Amino acid sequence: MTILPRALCLALVAAPSLSAQSTQDSTTTGYSIGGVQVIHRRAAANEIVSANLYLLGGSRQITFGNAGIEPFILAVSERGTARFSREELRRMLATTGSTIVYETERDWSMIGLRTTLAGFRQTWKGFAERIIAPKFDPADVQTERDQMLAALAQRRDSPDAWVAHLADSVAFVGHPYGIDPLGSERSVASFTPEGLRQYHREHFVKSRMLLVVVGDVDRRAVDSLVSATLATMPAGDYRWALPDTMPRRVASVYREARAVPTNYLVGYAPGPRANDPDYDALRIGCAILSGRLFAEVRSRQSLTYAVNAPFAERAVSAVGLYVSTTDPVAALNAMRDEVRALQELRIDGRSLVPLVQQFITEYFMSNETNAAQADFLARSQLYLGDWRKGRDFGNNLRAVTPADVQRVMRRYFHGLNFAFVGDPARLPDSALRGY
Repeated sequence: MTILPRALCLALVAAPSLSAQSTQDSTTTGYSIGGVQVIHRRAAANEIVSANLYLLGGSRQITFGNAGIEPFILAVSERGTARFSREELRRMLATTGSTIVYETERDWSMIGLRTTLAGFRQTWKGFAERIIAPKFDPADVQTERDQMLAALAQRRDSPDAWVAHLADSVAFVGHPYGIDPLGSERSVASFTPEGLRQYHREHFVKSRMLLVVVGDVDRRAVDSLVSATLATMPAGDYRWALPDTMPRRVASVYREARAVPTNYLVGYAPGPRANDPDYDALRIGCAILSGRLFAEVRSRQSLTYAVNAPFAERAVSAVGLYVSTTDPVAALNAMRDEVRALQELRIDGRSLVPLVQQFITEYFMSNETNAAQADFLARSQLYLGDWRKGRDFGNNLRAVTPADVQRVMRRYFHGLNFAFVGDPARLPDSALRGY
C-alpha cells in the first residue's frame, strides 16, 4: 500500500506539539532547590527566558464539585497578592515587556513567565508571589467568577468547541480525565474566598511542583530566586505517577441536538500510557490515518472541510476520529474504510521512512521556542520518568516499522465513544457498526 506523501506530511506536521531536543545535550541539568524539583536548560541563542511551573496532578487533583479551581486561583492571582496590588503586578510586567501565562490540562496546571534576561529577576518577584500568596479579595473573586462563568457558557456557542468538550467527557467517563479541569458552571459558581484559600493552603505545595527554566540564566540566579520564594512553601506529600489506563468499552454515541448547517462528530478510544512502546507507533499511525482521511474523505469524496485522527498526547493517550459534515453516515463509512485499510494491509516501508524523517525535521523546526523546550522537558520527565529520555524522541519515531503501525491500529482503533452535535436523525446507531 502506498501512502500519499503530501497528505501524510501535512498530517504529520499537525501532530501534537513537543519541541526539539538535542541528542547531545550538555546544557540541561536537573536538581532540587529546597524541595522544588527544577529542570534548567542554559540556552544562549536568544535573550528570552521562559520559566514554567507545573502543578502536577491535573484532573486527578479535583472532583466534579471543585473542577476549575486551579485555573480560577491562577487567574484571580493576577488581581493582587499579599505584597503587590494588581497595578503593581501589571507595571512590573509592562516595564520589562514580560507576560505571565497559565493553562490547565488533564495532567497538570501550568503558570509560566515569559521575559528577557534583563527583566528576569524583577518579574520573578511578581510571578512567584502569584503562586505563593494570592489575595482572594471578595470583590476580585466575584469579578473572576463572573468572567469564568461567561467563558464557560460561551463554549456552547461554538459547536466545534462544545463537541470536543463532550467527547472527552463521554470517552473518559469513570476515569479522572472525564473531569474537565476548566470546570463547569455549577462548580465555578460555588467558589468562595475561603474555599479558595483552603485549597491553596492544602494543594499548592512543593511536592506537586516541577519548575522548568529555559534561557541564558545561570544556576546561581535560579537558586537564589527559588530559595527565597517557592522553596518557602509547604512541602506536602504528593507523588507523581502515571494514571491508570482506561477499560475498553463498546462503541457508543452521545447526541446533542443542535440546528447547525453541518454536524460535528468526535470519538475517542483509550490508548497506552506514555511510557509504553506503543505510544510512538500510535502517534505515527494517527498521523498516517489523518493523511489518508484528508485525501479520501475531504479531497476525493468531498464529504467534509475538516477531518483528522487526533492523538491525545497525555500520560494516558487516546486515539480518535473527528469530522464536520452534512452527511455523517457517508463520512463514517469512508473513515471506517481508511481505518480498516491500515489494520488489514501493511503500509510500504519505503514510503514510511522518508516521511517520518521529514516529520521529525518539521516537528523540531516548528518547536524551537524556549517555552516549547520547557514543555518538552517537562513531558519527558513526567511521562518517561527522566528528562534525558527525551533525547531519544527522534530515534524512537525512526524505529517505528510498518508492522508496528498495523499492530497498534488493530489493537487500539476500536470501541470508539463518540459525541455528536447536530441533527440526531442524521446519525442512526447503525452508522457506528464496525467501530
